[in-house]
Amino acid sequence: MTPVTPEAATGRIADVYGQAATDFGLARMPVLMTLSPAPDLLAATWALLRESLVAGPASRTGREVVALGVSVANRCPYCVAAHTTLLHATGDHELAEVIARGGTPADPGHAALLGWATATRTAGTARPPRGWPFPEEHTAEYVGTALTFHFINRIASALLADSMLPGRLQDSRLVRSLGGRVLARTVRRRRPAGESLPLLAGPATTPEPAWAAGTPVGTAFAALREAAGAGRALLGERARAAVLETVGGWDGEHPAMGGGWPAGPPADLPAADRPGARLALLAALAPYRVTDADVAAWRAGHPDDADLVRLLAYGAITAVEGVEASVLRDPPAPSGAGSRPTPPPSP
Repeated sequence: MTPVTPEAATGRIADVYGQAATDFGLARMPVLMTLSPAPDLLAATWALLRESLVAGPASRTGREVVALGVSVANRCPYCVAAHTTLLHATGDHELAEVIARGGTPADPGHAALLGWATATRTAGTARPPRGWPFPEEHTAEYVGTALTFHFINRIASALLADSMLPGRLQDSRLVRSLGGRVLARTVRRRRPAGESLPLLAGPATTPEPAWAAGTPVGTAFAALREAAGAGRALLGERARAAVLETVGGWDGEHPAMGGGWPAGPPADLPAADRPGARLALLAALAPYRVTDADVAAWRAGHPDDADLVRLLAYGAITAVEGVEASVLRDPPAPSGAGSRPTPPPSP
């Protein structure tokens, strides 16, 4: 795949890259660049990332804990390294390293956020027993951050190398800390909500989610759901049904490494439908298992980079919608804004 570089970008792609450089502090964001063959998908992903994680009054440290917890649960080394560095940038260096080591934060609020975030991957386990581990008025930002990274982790794992830096330099605490210090000024600056929305193609025809209705996060989530969901058109009817059935029955567990997974629906489909169904299922359930051979099999009939990105995005958003339903299955028990519930057990 040949992504559009910042130097070659024009139009909406250049506008997204420019806003990301200003608001995120990185002139080159590889995970966004991988989406550049599909500008509408790129803009919607950036909008949800910005409005959930970067903008608004909710704690950036708390949201980075959620982003990191989801990335750990999804086994996305690239995103784990990136958000450990960004936690350093918030100034909470010890918190970043505790989570990087697989430990539990000393602060009960951070521990509750981390437990909730890591549990969002597994169906039925993401509801803390005493309500949300964040103020109710910040639901859009925190739930939005979790769902953003369930999507981004899948794109990153499918299309990027595991290592964020050459020679796995990101494994060094010193390198992570120094990277955080470089980004600190940008990360700690509050950004006004809604500034990414003019980059979207236009109002989505799908409704905003109830948990973020009337907010920029809700607008961005609806745009991403529509842009990513459009990838379903790349699959035949039987392949789409197989993907939906398989993801719908998924419990969030990581598939076993042996046995040639996925061995179910793709094998039951016509030969022409199998490469697309396999890629979509891998993107949804185990994107770190996408291989060059899987991509080559799909590209034999679909050489366009945009088609590859859209198909992977369709698999990813199908999984995200399942996570969303699990997280929101039951209304939170009254606990009061800002309460600090006991964290659920780590999965």
